[in-house]
Amino acid sequence: MSPAGRRPGDSGTREAILTAAREGFSAAGYRGTSLRAIAREAGVDPALITHYFGSKDALFEAALALPLDPGALVPLLLAEGLDGLGDRIVRAFLAVWDGTPGQGPMLAMLRSAVTHEDSAERLRELLTRVLLRPLAEGAGKGDAELRAALLASQVAGLAVARYVLKIEPLASATADQLAPLLGPTLQRYLTGALA
Repeated sequence: MSPAGRRPGDSGTREAILTAAREGFSAAGYRGTSLRAIAREAGVDPALITHYFGSKDALFEAALALPLDPGALVPLLLAEGLDGLGDRIVRAFLAVWDGTPGQGPMLAMLRSAVTHEDSAERLRELLTRVLLRPLAEGAGKGDAELRAALLASQVAGLAVARYVLKIEPLASATADQLAPLLGPTLQRYLTGALA
């Protein structure tokens, strides 16, 4: 039995680990949160974290609680071609954020990234590797690193303005209202001339 009396197979163990991880990463950042501290808070043996998640990086990704795999999203966004790609990205971004009840884990990680450089670095690496760079490379217009960074500037700005600062009317606008306004900018960053 684990320190809290849970058996490794208990159905709540994985969720207890995720809850403790979200709290730890949000409060202390990525580097400041150890697997031992997460295990202690969850009331489990540290080996269970490795069993369920494999690594601290994988636990961080799981703690974001995205309702879909961002790596699977890229081919879906690119499948319809380059026309309207910016619009589709805005709609997908809003669907993911608005489809996550209370945006809890993602909002906590965003706030952590703003206050902890190590969390920012980890979140930046994750988003760049699985979403931003693949989108920019998929657009096939060259300068993928710069295009990915420009894309990040807009989606990160949207996340902060809409979900952290709650600037109106942006915070309550629908995807149908925002996609035509923001989509062309993303489209230009991904497929337009940069000079």
